[in-house]
Amino acid sequence: MYLSMFAPIKKFLKIGLLLPLLTFSSNTLATEKGLFWQLESPTGKVSYLFGTMHSDDNRLTDFKPAVLDAVKASDVFVMETLSPNSPSVFMMPDGDLTTLLTEPELDKVYELAEFHSMHRSAAMHMKPWLLAVVFDSPRPLTEFSQDNLLMSKAEEQGKDVVGIEDPVEHFSTMDDFSTAEQITMLRAVLKRTPQQKKHDYEALLHAYLSGSSDQVAQLDDKITGGMLPKALWNRMRQKILTDRNTVMAKRIAESAQNKKLFVAVGASHLAGETGLVASLRRAGFKLTPIL
Repeated sequence: MYLSMFAPIKKFLKIGLLLPLLTFSSNTLATEKGLFWQLESPTGKVSYLFGTMHSDDNRLTDFKPAVLDAVKASDVFVMETLSPNSPSVFMMPDGDLTTLLTEPELDKVYELAEFHSMHRSAAMHMKPWLLAVVFDSPRPLTEFSQDNLLMSKAEEQGKDVVGIEDPVEHFSTMDDFSTAEQITMLRAVLKRTPQQKKHDYEALLHAYLSGSSDQVAQLDDKITGGMLPKALWNRMRQKILTDRNTVMAKRIAESAQNKKLFVAVGASHLAGETGLVASLRRAGFKLTPIL
């Protein structure tokens, strides 16, 4: 496989983000309302935590001045991960989808690959869980999702840009799930109609624009949990959100002791007792909602 074949996929994945299908909520206590927080470390350093929705929708990319001012005031821009150097992190280690799906399902894969401007061969070799993420998301019109646009602004200002997770670590998150389990995830998405996807996206967008990470997380939980067998869903939720939040919080806390960070992560990572807001407070940070 060649990197150029994955260029359309990079509209989704170059910023290294797990899109709404896999941005899970945990059934935990609610946090205070807020998507944008000031963090003050025990050493007195001030950083910022911003919950994003991984989309280039223009209703999301008109940032408040306070957000842009915080990027400018920070030393380091931090996102979930950076772009991988090789497309191999996206790909199945062996085989392709031709022996794993029925003919009607393969036809649907071809249809959705064309809709998302993805090379058919790339789609056929992609990890099924990751393909499910792409296919359940709106087709991006640009490379400038919220996260990527903020990253570009940080780069223009000469800021260091780093990922919380290594790209290989990030895109291997679901590799512990068997091929059969990943195919179950993909099949759940292949069954969804464009109308269902649009309805769910608009609901997520409305929840996000309300300014509540808890509402976003609860809706994510409802949408994705409704697609899959309960046992599979529970394991995915643990892997994608709870386990990653533990690692993210630890790494953010360590870096924010002596540097001024602007951290941009999916909004669902902020919510609940195991979310970043609560976890950073337990680590001794003072968190104050800005927006």
